[in-house]
Formats: sequence, C-alpha cells, structure tokens
Amino acid sequence: MDDVSASSSSSSSIFRNYALISALISFLLAQSIKFFTAWYKDRRWDAKQLIGPGGMPSSHSATVTALAVAIGFQDGFGGSLFATAMILACVVMYDSSGVRLHAGRQAEVLNQIVFELPAEHPLADTRPLRELLGHTPPQVIAGALLGFLTASIAYLIDKAISQ
Repeated sequence: MDDVSASSSSSSSIFRNYALISALISFLLAQSIKFFTAWYKDRRWDAKQLIGPGGMPSSHSATVTALAVAIGFQDGFGGSLFATAMILACVVMYDSSGVRLHAGRQAEVLNQIVFELPAEHPLADTRPLRELLGHTPPQVIAGALLGFLTASIAYLIDKAISQ
C-alpha cells in the first residue's frame, strides 16, 4: 500500500513541478504566438506553425529560458542546478541563432539551385529541404523575454497558491 501512495504522490508532484510547467507553458505560448503572427503576416492559417521550428518568437529560447529562470526562483540563482540550466539555455539559443539559422539559409540556396535544374537532371525532382530551421537574434531575444515573463508570472501564481 505504501508503494501505491508513493507512486500516486510522485505522479501528482509532476503536475506541481513549477519549473516543468513554466517551460511547457512558455513553449505552448511561443508556438501559439507563431501561429497567429504567421496569419497576421500572410493572412492565411498555417498549422505547421504550431509544431514547426523557426519563426517569431523562438520557442526553443522561450522554453529553456523559462526552465532556467524557474529553477533560479525555486532553488536559488547561486546553485549548480541553475548554472546547469543557464548553460543549457545559452547553448540552445546560440545554436538556434547560429548553426541552425545558417543551415536554413544554405537550404534556401540549395533549393533554388535544384529548382533551376533542367527537368531531365537526376536531382530535378528532389524533395525541397526545410528552410526554416533557426532563428534570427531578435526571435531568440523575444523567446527569451517570453520565457522570463512566463516563469516570473508562474512563480507569482505558485507563491499565491502555496500560501
């Protein structure tokens, strides 16, 4: 019986995990914002924006920033857990605005080259590469700000509920 109560206790604690919830909410908010900004920009609904990479704001940046900030609020900003989360956030944001952004730009060029090939060329009917892979620095900054705000608001809500 103790195992059952311990199991239900640990499974219910995941729903009270402030850092995890902050990160997930931040991800969902960023993806939702992308969906609506794509509609505003193109005047058409694009469901791929709900799950796809790239776009404004960066959901990667929002997620890892919310996680790091939530850990900082919960466990302190001087601990090794926060340091680990902060380094992870920096690596993810650097990667999304560096390597992945440039890989997407290379995909654009390659797609254009393949498009211009004569029909009889063996690569002429190659499926296009995904071009929207990374983020511009403003998209990364917007995602980080969204993550910070999400974790901060979630912290205030968590504190209010806990009292």
